[in-house]
Formats: sequence, structure tokens, C-alpha cells
Amino acid sequence: MDATHPLLEVRNLTKEFHLHLVDGRTITPFAGLSFSVPEGSLCMLAGRSGAGKTTILRCIYRTYLTTAGEIWYDSQKFGRIDLATASEEEILQLREREIGFCSQFLKVLPRVPALDVTAEPLLKCGWSRAEALTEASRWLKRLGIEESRWQASPITFSGGEQQRINIARAFIAAPRLLLLDEPTASLDAYSKSIVLDMISEARAAGVTIVAVSHDMAALRPLADTIFNVPEHASLAAVQES
Repeated sequence: MDATHPLLEVRNLTKEFHLHLVDGRTITPFAGLSFSVPEGSLCMLAGRSGAGKTTILRCIYRTYLTTAGEIWYDSQKFGRIDLATASEEEILQLREREIGFCSQFLKVLPRVPALDVTAEPLLKCGWSRAEALTEASRWLKRLGIEESRWQASPITFSGGEQQRINIARAFIAAPRLLLLDEPTASLDAYSKSIVLDMISEARAAGVTIVAVSHDMAALRPLADTIFNVPEHASLAAVQES
């Protein structure tokens, strides 16, 4: 990688939402945001609730389209690429091989066992099914998911257990760029300590992490940089109205 460029560089990012089902108004959680994340570092996005921190992660992962701005990522597959304008095929390949996302909510197909759900990212990376399931079992053990539950659908799990499955799926394939949205939410103290260890290990292994968390006390010591997301005026007006 060219050392003059960070792994991730966000330039003048703006996102608007049109509330068609309300009264047609437009809200802008953020506008003109710029920040960069060096390779192998952990960047925390800080700011009050509603500032658009999770929306930034979703724009980087491209589950949200940006309204304006650029999101430059130094990929192994395509070189330096703007995630805001990359093709759907390019984004899918990057998600399979290089960019991971851990959301607050687990979305899986019904009746798929937890072990298979956890192993899926490895299968997409070309692992054999036997190897992927073996590795998935190791992660489920570490995160305290009882072996008797591995063949059950995660839909039947508690919120904390589902979050642990989400975390296992995000970490298991060791993506180059990992986006974490409230990774310690819904977790008990013991599970949270395990996840914090996993974040530290991933960072030490060279994974670049962008994280959003209300648990700043736990994650702040792990962060290399903290980017404060300012609250945009148009969103504040909506919240106060």
C-alpha cells in the first residue's frame, strides 16, 4: 500500500434522508464530513445520539448511498477505490474479502444453524466447509455459546447471544477493514471483556477498525483516534420540532 494514503479516507461526506411517509421534508444528519483512518488503527466515531454515527458506517459499507462526498479505500482487489461510487459487484467482492460489518441487529435466514451462520464468511472466502465449521466452533466456544445451541437458529437466541453471533461473523474472516456498530451492546460484563480482547487482538494483527459505541469508557483506551461527529443543524431542528 502507498504509505502516503490512509487505508480509509472520507472526504466531504454528506447524507440526506427524504421523509416521504411523514411530510416530505429532508433531514441531513451530517454534511461535509472529512476524516481519515491509518492502516492498523482503531478510529472511534463520537458524538451525541442522532449525529449520524451509524449512518457513516452504513455509507462506508454502502448499505446507504451517499448524497455527496467520497469514501476512498485502499483495497487489495481494486487498488484505491471510491466506495461511494463503486459498482455493486465491486462492493460485494469487497464485503466478501476485505470489509466486515458488525451491526447491532442480527439478520439471518430462518432455520439456518448458528454454526453455519458463523462459518458463512469463511465459505465466501474459499474455505472448505469442514475447515470453516471447525473455525466457527472455536469462535462460538470463545464467545460462550453453548455447544447444544449450535444447531439451533440464532433467531431463537437472546439479544446478547445474537450479538455474540454477529461479532463472531464480523471477526472470523479477519477483514482488512472492520466496521463495528455498538459491539458491546446487550452483552454482560464477561462477554464484553472477551469482545474487548478480540478488538485488541484484531488491531494488533493489523485490522483497521472504525467503531461506534456509547460505551466510551470501555473502548476509548483502545482507540488511536477519536473523530467527533458534529450534529447538523437540519437534524437538530427536526428533533426539537
